[in-house]
Amino acid sequence: MGLTKTENYTQQQVDLGKVLKVMGHPARIAILQSIIRSKTCICGELVTEIGLAQATISQHLKELKSVGLIQGTIEGTSVCYCINKETWISVKFSLGELFDSAEENNDCC
Repeated sequence: MGLTKTENYTQQQVDLGKVLKVMGHPARIAILQSIIRSKTCICGELVTEIGLAQATISQHLKELKSVGLIQGTIEGTSVCYCINKETWISVKFSLGELFDSAEENNDCC
């Protein structure tokens, strides 16, 4: 996490920060949306759908997989990716807690 002193933060804050940093690229959002829309594992369709080079797509997939947002399985000579539901639910819960806590504090500004 760079030069930030991670010991000053809870593990949930550190984990959520890593996930949001990875999600901070529009191509990665497009990849996630494409996987979600497919409602199944995606193998090689992303290059055509997203419009980026295979090497670029592979790098984005690697980043998404590194924080657990997606998971991959090897099928023949290709890797197929799908949403990692466990991580997805955890991130949804953490963001929900964050947004809900702001609604409770309406007395400022």
